[in-house]
Amino acid sequence: MWSNFFVQQDEEGRIGVAGAGPGGGLGGLSGMKGGRRRSHKMSDSQEGKIKLAFFVSIVGVTLTVLGVGTEFWVELAQPKNFSSNQTCQAVHYGLWKGCTRTLWVADIDPERTSCGPADLPGESNCTYFKFFTSGENAVIFKKTTNKNLNLAAAILALISLTMAVMGSICITMSLSKGVRFFLKPASFCFIVSGILVLLSILVFHQSVLALLSSDHSIPLHHELSWSVASVGSAGAILIIGGILFLLLSLPFSPWQKCLPHGDSAT
Repeated sequence: MWSNFFVQQDEEGRIGVAGAGPGGGLGGLSGMKGGRRRSHKMSDSQEGKIKLAFFVSIVGVTLTVLGVGTEFWVELAQPKNFSSNQTCQAVHYGLWKGCTRTLWVADIDPERTSCGPADLPGESNCTYFKFFTSGENAVIFKKTTNKNLNLAAAILALISLTMAVMGSICITMSLSKGVRFFLKPASFCFIVSGILVLLSILVFHQSVLALLSSDHSIPLHHELSWSVASVGSAGAILIIGGILFLLLSLPFSPWQKCLPHGDSAT
């Protein structure tokens, strides 16, 4: 009788251990893993800081798209009395196309010597550049563009947009997964995006100077327009956003390291 009792207890113990093994044992391991994962997840304050930095970066991305997609990078204008008639011509162009505007001299500020600004009412004729299709240079007021510089500026701007989109995807994944792993790649993408878009402005300005030096028969007044201001602001904002993400990715608070509390300092 006692032998049967011990055998029964032993079998029940084995069944209990076997039942607890895959269910309870793995459940315990999964619970431990879940606890470890939860320990690496962001707190509500960290998530709020990331969302705030992401909002700053999104403003930079929006300004980049606005500047790259518009054709008000530079304005070129003849003297308003160059043609000795009631109209004058001004040209504004960007990375992809240029527009020639015919303006009324009477609408121009009397103190202004050149034709413009380009946003005055008048006839407009816009055409896309052929740098990307047939490889032809554009002729503006008998001056020829340098297609290599124009292409380089456009390519830098496109790469900048691509890096900004990749950074936005990294932040979206970081917020959806609740982990900080993607903050450093996002920081790299946004900082590189800001640097590239600023380089695009420098290269574009060199292309404008090359255009003006190609011919001197027609005097022209040139000035960078609001699209360049938009892109320049975007570059600075993207770099700031990338630095913020880099600081948020650190395992410690840089403010506590640099500015310790008064109690710890004393």
